[in-house]
Amino acid sequence: MHRICGVWCQTNPQKTIGTMTKLSININKVATLRNARGGNLPDVERFAADCERFGAEGITVHPRPDERHIRHSDVYLLKQQIATEFNIEGNPTEEFIALVTEVRPTQVTLVPDDPAQLTSNHGWDTRTHVEKLTHIVERFHACGIRVSIFVDAEPEMVEWAKKTGADRVELYTGPYSEVYDRDPQKALEMCRPAAEKAREMGLGMNAGHDLNLRNLNAFVKAFPWTAEVSIGHAVIADALYFGIEETIRRYKQCLKID
Repeated sequence: MHRICGVWCQTNPQKTIGTMTKLSININKVATLRNARGGNLPDVERFAADCERFGAEGITVHPRPDERHIRHSDVYLLKQQIATEFNIEGNPTEEFIALVTEVRPTQVTLVPDDPAQLTSNHGWDTRTHVEKLTHIVERFHACGIRVSIFVDAEPEMVEWAKKTGADRVELYTGPYSEVYDRDPQKALEMCRPAAEKAREMGLGMNAGHDLNLRNLNAFVKAFPWTAEVSIGHAVIADALYFGIEETIRRYKQCLKID
């Protein structure tokens, strides 16, 4: 037994020693702060470079049609400088598809968000949209881009995501976070069937939304095959108190389960 991020944990034998879930920092909130005042403070590209320098293994952006945070121009600039993995997430409109196929990031994450949504709050109904998603996955694969589909933590949605030809699913962890503070075990069991289904089907599994220093370690301990977590809001909020270097150190500590 050992204590990480305030949680007593046991070493999980399913996790290969030396491997660890990757941390991708979503920098949308940095762009939101910049856009609120105009100009280039804070500098989004410099912030991304610093995140990599301090240990992040990836950078995530979610360019929305109204460019209320990350702008298309940011995406092009970031592509030129990111040395780790670049993940672009968003609703696959034709405009979004054109941007991603031109930039060719490491990974694209397909998210069914409406332009009016404040933030992503549900995953794809992959069964209903299987034909549409299959066609989109094929287009991105033709450009050599890894494809992840954002899904609710439901085994059926994972199964149908596999049928699209996607490489990974990203489990929507908003509900997990809501339940975790009052009942950690229940929160984990809510995710378990979908997480187990992804592993069973040979799909890579990412996770994202409302993961934080309180609930992250328990998630990766329970599901050590998680390939990547994408975290933005909580990281930026914590950085206000700890600074971004210390914040990244703390999140990476939470991802250690050996």
